[in-house]
Formats: sequence, structure tokens, C-alpha cells
Amino acid sequence: MDIIKIKDLSFSYKDGEDKLIPVLKNIDMSVKEGEFVAVLGHNGSGKSTLAKLINMILTEESGEFTGELSVCGKIITDDITEDEIYELRRHIGMVHQNPDNQIVATTVEEDVAFGPENLGIPREEIRKRVDEALEDVGMTEYMHHAPHRLSGGQKQRVAIAGIIAMQPEVIIFDESTAMLDPHGRREVMKTIKELNKLGKTILLITHYMDEAAEADRIIVLNDGEIYKEGTPQEIFSDAEALRRVRLDVPQVTELFTLLKEAGLPIQNIPTTTDGGAELLKNLFVQKGGR
Repeated sequence: MDIIKIKDLSFSYKDGEDKLIPVLKNIDMSVKEGEFVAVLGHNGSGKSTLAKLINMILTEESGEFTGELSVCGKIITDDITEDEIYELRRHIGMVHQNPDNQIVATTVEEDVAFGPENLGIPREEIRKRVDEALEDVGMTEYMHHAPHRLSGGQKQRVAIAGIIAMQPEVIIFDESTAMLDPHGRREVMKTIKELNKLGKTILLITHYMDEAAEADRIIVLNDGEIYKEGTPQEIFSDAEALRRVRLDVPQVTELFTLLKEAGLPIQNIPTTTDGGAELLKNLFVQKGGR
């Protein structure tokens, strides 16, 4: 089942003089329930605009869109009501770039409880959701800590827990690791993969190739249009095509491409570090067996 479906969607922002500036052009894409999809693109390619349209942060007041967008089976139209938007947002959570902008309470547990409280969830159910969400992101031991004392990666995991506690079917990560150090990025990516294993539909907007390589499928945007779409193996096997739109391949992919060119017997170039480690192990076993 397609939980997000977009057909021939174009979107233009209004500038200060109400002139239209095209951002997305003729987008056709879908995301299946339980799928992990990454969206890549250079700065200004339309990635964040796409995320904000799906989450209905952008409305007809922000600009003009044509085409069809449906979320959780509901077609988004110009005359959609505020109540309908509110109801749909209960099904789609969004984690933004800066974790500090998402923290609203003085303790971790209060922050995670904030969303469910605003949805009118009963107190007993909120307690259960907060405990489960913090366990899901590995932050239970920090329940009573002040969020501002946490690291960037920990803050972002608290923000994710706040979204989980509202129990959306879809979670959009809009450049959610962009402001984190490598350790924080790894923490958040581990959480994202675990959420996907639990059945959450993930839409990851990123400019990190190694993060996109973890997804089931990648969509590449270029100047507001879909440039390429496929599995990580399909997308990253054509490095030259990516370089034409100012993108690159994961470092592990580049490394094994060079090793293959140097004569190592490599059939399939890996796209993740785990895949690279497994391939190296197999190569050493083969060499030892000789």
C-alpha cells in the first residue's frame, strides 16, 4: 500500500511581491507503508520543500501547487480544512535539522510528553508512551535530565522520541543529522534504522551519501525534478551521473571502486561500511584459502 503518493506535482513559492518562483516540477513518486526512502539532492534542489508539502507545513498561502498529493489515503486539495490538516499531521511526524529548536521542556520526559499532551491523550497512556519512546531511542536513563545538558545526538534522539510518542505511521527526517558530529550522526542513524525495523515508514531527506545508502530506495532530485530513482546499489553504481548533479558516492563505494580498478577480484561494489567490512573479510578468506 502506498502511504504517500505524488502525481505530477509542481510547486512555486511566492516572493515578497507575490511573484511565483518554481521549486518543484512534475514530481511523480510514492512511498509504501513500512518503506525506508532517502531523498538526495544538492542545496536548492527542492528536498526540504518536498518534505514540508508532505507534512502540510507549506499550504496554498505559501505558494501555488498543481498535481496530486495524497497522504495516508487522503488527497490534499486546496479546500482542505484546518481540522483535516490537524488530523493528518497526527499520522506524519517530522524531525527537523536543529535539535535545539525542537526542545520545549525542562526535562527529557516532559519534552517527550509534550506532543501527546497536545493531542489530548489520557495521562496513563502518555506515561506508557513516554517510557516506550525513550526505550526505543535508548534514552531511558536520561529521563530526568535537562535537555540542554545533552549532546547534539542525544537531543536529536529526544526529539525523535517526542515524535514516536505521538505514534505517527510516517516519520520524515529533514536533514536531521546535518548539525551533528560523526558520533551523533551514527546515534541518530541507528535509531532511524531500528524504527524502520519496527514498521515505521521513513522518509530521510539528507545530503550524506552514507546515510542514503542505508535506505531501501533512493530518489535523487535536481533543480526541482526527479533525476534518478532506484536502490542504493543502482544509484551509486553510476558515480559519473551523480557528479553531474553535484553529488558523490559513499566513501566506502569510492574506496572499493579504486581497489577493483587496482586489480582486486570485486564483483559487487559495496555501498555501506558493513557491506565493505563483509567484502574485505571474504577477500581475506579467499586469499588465505589459496
